[in-house]
Amino acid sequence: MATRPTPGPQLLLDAALPDGARADLRIEDGRIAAVTPVPPGRELPAAAGPGERRLNGALLLPALVDGHAHLDKTFLGAPWQPHRETADLRAQIASERQQRREVADRLPVADRAEALARRMAALGTGHVRSHVDVDPDTGLDHLYAVLEARERVRELIDVQLVAFPQSGVVAEPGMAQLLDAALREGAELIGGLDPFGFDGDVDGQLDVVFELAERHGAGVDIHLHDGGAPGVAQLRAIAARTAALGLGGRVAVSHAYCLGQLEPRELDAVAAVLADAGVAVMTNGPARSMPPVKRLHERGVLVFAGSDNIRDAWWPYGTGDMLERATVIGLQGDLMTDQDLRLAADLATAHAARALGLAEYGIAVGGRADLVAVAAHSVPEAVAAHPERLLVLHRGHPVLDRLAP
Repeated sequence: MATRPTPGPQLLLDAALPDGARADLRIEDGRIAAVTPVPPGRELPAAAGPGERRLNGALLLPALVDGHAHLDKTFLGAPWQPHRETADLRAQIASERQQRREVADRLPVADRAEALARRMAALGTGHVRSHVDVDPDTGLDHLYAVLEARERVRELIDVQLVAFPQSGVVAEPGMAQLLDAALREGAELIGGLDPFGFDGDVDGQLDVVFELAERHGAGVDIHLHDGGAPGVAQLRAIAARTAALGLGGRVAVSHAYCLGQLEPRELDAVAAVLADAGVAVMTNGPARSMPPVKRLHERGVLVFAGSDNIRDAWWPYGTGDMLERATVIGLQGDLMTDQDLRLAADLATAHAARALGLAEYGIAVGGRADLVAVAAHSVPEAVAAHPERLLVLHRGHPVLDRLAP
């Protein structure tokens, strides 16, 4: 895909910034060149000048960040697929394998991944971390398909890829070699899946995951659904390996349901271990066993948000809207005050950006012009009100523009 020419200078006038200030932004060469406070009582000419967009007090946010998605799994773009109930995790994985073969005959993985990525971009998401299945059934096919989709949408959204062992690591022969190949072929992180509950071998799985991470200089993002004492023990084991290898800030645990099942004293002890090691926690706001976002944040754990499954064999719901996801997490976590709602928004913006290791993120001079304007006047309102997206910029390029000229 040919790179689009960089737009000429742009002016975003009278934006409400996340901190409540009103400002004009000048965009040049895909970056924020200036942030200028709006003078009191300023009146603008009736007609907008060249390159001007008038926000009239609409909220301007840095691009939304989806910290956990599965672009390769979505059925989006294919005919509706009824959800198939199964007895347990292994049965669900087997059912998914069958269903994805059926859907692939109608619409390839790359096309469905592209459709979802485009939807995310139009809703203001500028960065997404996608876990991609790597297993003996598909080999690296899904990775190659999402790499193709990533190239198609690179002018709209940045896609970071995790090699995800959906069928386990030590439970399947040859998985270490497949994961190694995935990291050589373009995945930036290595994943894992319930080292105890699925593989039945915590040290065996973590040996493979962290050895490959160290060898390739890759990050780590492990799915952990196991609850209770086994879940806590795995969190401690992940934190210990993270600290030993100096990988703080590059390791995340997705879901971590066990954190939502602990008494306050035990929770605080585990939170201290995670915070000290630099292990982040991702949540998508499940109805049960959601990690207590606010308490973890107060104890120094980096908590961030992701959409997880969207219209696939695991979950028939999902829109790809990260502000909606912040709302879901806020509701499940009883985040009610304006300060709480700002935290919910941070999970899908600044916190997720930190977890993904994004540089030049945020509304500041010199930062990339990855921005989204919404029909709200404050961050709490944006989380609570499901606002319309008015303008989306990716590296200064318009992805969506509903502002009147």
